[in-house]
Amino acid sequence: MRPGTWSIFILFCLSFWGNSQALTKNPILSRIRRAPEANGEGKKCSYTFLVPEQKITGPICAARGYSTDKDRVTRLDVASVRDLLSKQRREMETLKLVVDVDGNLVNEMKLLRKESRNMNSRVTQLYMQLLHEIIRKRDNSLELAQLETRILNATSESLRLASRYRELEAKYSALSAVVNNQSVLIGALEERCMQVYSRRHEQSPMGPPLVQVVPENIPVNVPRFTNEIQRDNTRGFARERGSRSGPSPTSGTLEVQKPPQRNFSAEGPFRDCLEAQEGGHSTSGMYLIRPDESERPVQVWCEQDIDNGGWAVIQSRRDGSVNFFRNWDNYKSGFGNIDGEYWLGLEGIYNLGRQGDYKLLVELEDWMGKKVYAQYSSFHLEPESEGYRLRLGTYQGNAGDSLSSHNGKQFTTLDRDKDAFSGNCAHFHKGGWWYNSCGQANLNGVWYTGGVYRSKFQDGIFWADYGGGFYSMKSVRMLIRPID
Repeated sequence: MRPGTWSIFILFCLSFWGNSQALTKNPILSRIRRAPEANGEGKKCSYTFLVPEQKITGPICAARGYSTDKDRVTRLDVASVRDLLSKQRREMETLKLVVDVDGNLVNEMKLLRKESRNMNSRVTQLYMQLLHEIIRKRDNSLELAQLETRILNATSESLRLASRYRELEAKYSALSAVVNNQSVLIGALEERCMQVYSRRHEQSPMGPPLVQVVPENIPVNVPRFTNEIQRDNTRGFARERGSRSGPSPTSGTLEVQKPPQRNFSAEGPFRDCLEAQEGGHSTSGMYLIRPDESERPVQVWCEQDIDNGGWAVIQSRRDGSVNFFRNWDNYKSGFGNIDGEYWLGLEGIYNLGRQGDYKLLVELEDWMGKKVYAQYSSFHLEPESEGYRLRLGTYQGNAGDSLSSHNGKQFTTLDRDKDAFSGNCAHFHKGGWWYNSCGQANLNGVWYTGGVYRSKFQDGIFWADYGGGFYSMKSVRMLIRPID
């Protein structure tokens, strides 16, 4: 029998027992009597109930006799049922506690998931920052590696250049020794020549008269004399007075050296620098110039930045890098570097000047940085048959007129004496020029540093009316241009 059936049965019996007690107490039912025992049969009884009409709400138990022992409900059964119910109640309470605990666990799990998501987001952010930092450091490492590579390359290049420089120093030392030996030999030859000349004329020739002109303009803050011959300290070697760079005065004809390819126009050739300017070339630089009736073009530095431009530079002195103590053939054909120190050449100057009316501009700069000029209204040379005789016009400027005394004079070099002095002015002044006897200007002389120099003869680059005969200019340029 199931536990539920036992519960219904117990309730039915209890209800029946309660109702029977109530019936015995009810006056209406007091007439109900117990049937007497018949025939001594005390084991059985029967009851007759008169029940009034009323609504019965509970179970009614009718005893029909004793049930068998196997159907009897004992106290043990009731106790077992009660124990079962208590056990089930405890299990239900346990389940309820488990459910409450599970609910708390669920909430905690939700909180943990939320915190986990936040933690994952933070970890992702930190990971991205770390990745960015790693990438940045890697880039820095690459840049550092590239910089180190460039430094190594520059170091190796500097070492290579240092090695080449040492080689050049060795070669230069050897060349300097050769030049010094040649200078000694030249000095000895000069002494022998002087001795031979003195034997022929019974007395040695005196040097040319010194410049007696008192210059109107004297550079200020300049020592009157130095103890030693001036040297160019900016160069790698000292230049003694009369020392020579390049071929000796008796060497063969030299062509103008090819200049570096910068500020160079390949167009042309032009008639002169003014024609180049009129053709749209307004930048100063090297141009091919071929004067009328000239056999071949020559390279000329055209100055387009002063006095409306169109000036052809025929002579330039600036640093003493080129030796100007040369022979006739050198001065005729030209020598030097077009973008540095050079002499255009007597033949080239003659061909330019005979194309029309030209004027001459002489630019002078002293060692204080002051610049002065002398301009002559006309300029041209006569042909070689006339010794490239100089023809000048009137003077204007602020440097003083030191060239008019050379007007009408032929050009003199060491091997071709055309001056009015008894000796050779080119020998005493160490350059080629339109010497008179010998003259007030020597722009092709020795380049001394510092201005005032000490020498037996006035052989520096001097302009007598500016500084006197013993003041050597820092830079000089001679330029010609067609007359407007």
